[in-house]
Amino acid sequence: MIRKGMKLYSILFGACPKCHQESMYVNKNPYAVSEVLKMHDHCSHCKTKYQIEPSFFYGSMYVSYGVGIAFAVTAFIISYVILGFSEMVGFISIVGTLLVFFPIIMRLSRNIWINLFMKYDKKLAKK
Repeated sequence: MIRKGMKLYSILFGACPKCHQESMYVNKNPYAVSEVLKMHDHCSHCKTKYQIEPSFFYGSMYVSYGVGIAFAVTAFIISYVILGFSEMVGFISIVGTLLVFFPIIMRLSRNIWINLFMKYDKKLAKK
């Protein structure tokens, strides 16, 4: 069970990494493509500033590569190994999966990146 106070909660739901009280994103829907990366400047509950330094989230590109590979490998295993489709269908499923999940991959990468540098604080969550 994933609950507030766990890093996984902040990563999966895009919650403030310090207090877990609100979403970091202006629009919670990752498929609102024009707003997929629009974030609040700070948490309105605990006042945590999300962009620690200029270009802070450039580092999430490295995380994005790993997350994308995980999605691609999963798609290939499901289509080629489990369902028994041809290699060509397996590769098409990789491309399709990456296109469909692109906004989620981008957000997950940012969430993982910021959670590497910030940790949950029980005191801030109770304010």
